[in-house]
Amino acid sequence: MALKRLDRLLGDLGVATRSELRQIIRSGRVRVDGAVVTQPEKKFDGSACDIELDGQSLTWREKRTFMMDKPAGVLSVTEDSRQRTVFDVLPPQLGRMGLAPVGRLDKDTSGLLLLTNDGELAHRIISPKSAIPKRYLAEVEGEPDAEDVRAFREGLTLADGTRCLPAELEPLGEGRCLVTVMEGKYHQVKRMLAARGKPVKALRRLSVGGLELGESLGPGGFRELNEEDLCKVLHTGSIGK
Repeated sequence: MALKRLDRLLGDLGVATRSELRQIIRSGRVRVDGAVVTQPEKKFDGSACDIELDGQSLTWREKRTFMMDKPAGVLSVTEDSRQRTVFDVLPPQLGRMGLAPVGRLDKDTSGLLLLTNDGELAHRIISPKSAIPKRYLAEVEGEPDAEDVRAFREGLTLADGTRCLPAELEPLGEGRCLVTVMEGKYHQVKRMLAARGKPVKALRRLSVGGLELGESLGPGGFRELNEEDLCKVLHTGSIGK
């Protein structure tokens, strides 16, 4: 890879702000391949050198992807001057890594949200052509029935003319259902259920591809994805008629 300034490499790790990092480096707290480096502008190949801060080894990776359990009530954007975003929930370190949400979950929707600085990966996950399923648990007014299942599987046309790809609807009883879609149009799951006379009261995303959220993170919790996780994310599916 191309060489990067040392302060940029450390900035990619979210260790501190760029101005703070320059002071940290100049104070002699950083070693590269065992040697103290005090010039922030000195360039290195982050993937081919050992970087230490205060004696602690740092692992540099150019592309980073995280999953979080997004709580309801925050926006899936990098910043907003009036409302709280997912980056107000996450530690400041993640906000300094150049991450962005992969698609969006509505403000009042909770569950699995991916964050990455890999634009190619984000596009692949979002594109309907990739056929990566996204599964949601919905609480609705009324009880989804066999006719709703058939309508979802055939593909709905919404009131404004928006055509939705075939989707899966699995009634669970007691006003709950699972919905699996292959795309992410604006408010899509809510609009599809509303079109069938089943307005959504609560919505939670459970999985993207083969990556399941589970319950271990808890609202606002997060972890970085490894190669196995990324393979699960990119697992494609199909919805038959």
